[in-house]
Formats: sequence, structure tokens, C-alpha cells
Amino acid sequence: MACVNPDGSLSESGRMLLTALAEPLSPEDISQKTGQPLFKVRSSLREMADAGLISEAGGSYTTTPAGKELLA
Repeated sequence: MACVNPDGSLSESGRMLLTALAEPLSPEDISQKTGQPLFKVRSSLREMADAGLISEAGGSYTTTPAGKELLA
């Protein structure tokens, strides 16, 4: 399921993922927090990182300023 719609807005799953990243989390933690299977979380993280909405450091993901702007 896509996290970013063709018009650049967030899909429901994208919004759920960014909301879960209020604090740095690992893919496993995101999976537990959102109830999504780990393979879907990993795919979503790649998509969101490619869009510049999240960043990764040391195995944990956080929302970038661009991601926070979309949530506002």
C-alpha cells in the first residue's frame, strides 16, 4: 500500500507510520505499534525515506521536517 499519494499527500497508512514516529523507532517497534506486518513496514519505510519524509540513523527511523510538515 502506498504511503504517498500521487498528489504528494499522505495516504492513511503513511499518516499512521509518520504518527508512530513521534520518537525514533526500529522497524520492529513500528510494526508492533501500528499492527502492520514487518514486511509492509519495511516497504513503507523505503518509500517514505525516498520521499524525504523520514530518516534513518543506527537502525531507528525518525520523521524529517518535511514529514512533520505533512502531518501538520
